[in-house]
Amino acid sequence: MFTQIIQGHVTDTAAVRESFERWQRDLAPEAVGWLMGTAGFTADDTLLAFACFESVEAARRNSERPEQHRWWMETAKYFSGEVLFHDCEQVEVFPRGRTDFLRDAGFVQVMQGRLRDFDKVCELMHGMEDGMRAWRPDLLGAVLAMHPAEDAYTQFTYFTSEREARENEAKEPTGRLKEVMEELMECEVGEPAYFDLREHWVEEP
Repeated sequence: MFTQIIQGHVTDTAAVRESFERWQRDLAPEAVGWLMGTAGFTADDTLLAFACFESVEAARRNSERPEQHRWWMETAKYFSGEVLFHDCEQVEVFPRGRTDFLRDAGFVQVMQGRLRDFDKVCELMHGMEDGMRAWRPDLLGAVLAMHPAEDAYTQFTYFTSEREARENEAKEPTGRLKEVMEELMECEVGEPAYFDLREHWVEEP
C-alpha cells in the first residue's frame, strides 16, 4: 500500500472541499488502484488529507493523468504558503483488514511525530486491538503512515464523536494494556503534534 499526504494552509475552505468532492465524482472512477482517503480542516484552515493506493506504481499512474494535473493546478490556487507532500510506502491500518471506521467516524484527529521502530509500533498496536475496544469504545480505528524522507509519521485517528473522545481521553489503561501503551510511548521520539479536524470527509471508491 502507498499513501500520499497533503498538508497546507488554505484561503478558501469551501472551494477546496468542493474541489475534492469534484475529484471523487469525476476523477476517482478512473483512478486505478485507488483505495480510500480522508481530508479535513483544522481550526486555522490547514488542510490535512491522505489518499491510499494499492502501490507506488498505481499512485504514479494516477499523478501522470492529464486530468489529475489539471485538477491539482486548479486546487493549488486556494493554498497559501508551502504545500507539503509526504510520500509513504509504509502504511498500516488498525484494526487489521477493516476500513469501515472511516465512514462511521464523527471526529478525526491527526498526529505527527517521529518513531524509533515502525514495525514494533505496528505489532504492539495490532496486539492491543481487542483491549483497546473495551477500554476506548469511542476509538474506531487509525491509519498510520511513515514518510521516511522526513524520518516522521502521520496518523489519522477516527473516533465516534469529539465529545466522546474528550470524555474518554483521560481514562487510564490497566494491566497489559497499560504496559503496551508505555512501550508505545517509548517508541516516540519527542512529543507528537496533534491536529483536530473541525470538519472532515471520507473518500472511497
